[in-house]
Amino acid sequence: MNIVFNQRVFDVPTLYQVMENMLDSSGDLWASHRSGQMSKAFQERIMLAVTSVNGCRYCSYFHTSLALKEGMSADEIHHLLSGEFADAPAAEAVALLFAEHYAESTGHYDAAAYQRMADEYGDRMARYILASIRMIMFGNVYGLMFDALQSRVRGKPFPGSSFWHELGGVFGIVVFIPMILLRRAWAYFAGRLAPTPRKA
Repeated sequence: MNIVFNQRVFDVPTLYQVMENMLDSSGDLWASHRSGQMSKAFQERIMLAVTSVNGCRYCSYFHTSLALKEGMSADEIHHLLSGEFADAPAAEAVALLFAEHYAESTGHYDAAAYQRMADEYGDRMARYILASIRMIMFGNVYGLMFDALQSRVRGKPFPGSSFWHELGGVFGIVVFIPMILLRRAWAYFAGRLAPTPRKA
């Protein structure tokens, strides 16, 4: 399978945002795994659809192996990584197109596109799909920043990439997750401790 990777370049603020988005959907991700409502093959198609846009070779290799274990053909995987969904089940087309749109917009998706997906699959399933998209989006962004740093060390920097963003992204993750969780904890307790407005 010969895939040409057109790696996108990301910065630290984008990594922080996709990490925050992933944590926002973490509850739905676990609920999806527990419910079994989304098949593993469906989830892998979503992973490959997002990866086709971002061009993370690590995610591509990893999810290709998982997709093969789920019985997907090499041709279908190749087409998914090329941004072509003709081989995928017709019932999954709306989700795959939304996954592609989400990746292309770096998470700034159109509300109408999400509503179209919710109308197609129902609110709960739409949240499960969004959670899977956000998980692989984070994996793609982090993987690409790691890849860019490694490539720079080998003397072949990614065009348009910055050493400081690569370094900050790869090592900043250990700071970002506690920051996000602490900020949420503070917002939660501040809301709980806020005085209840008196009725007139």
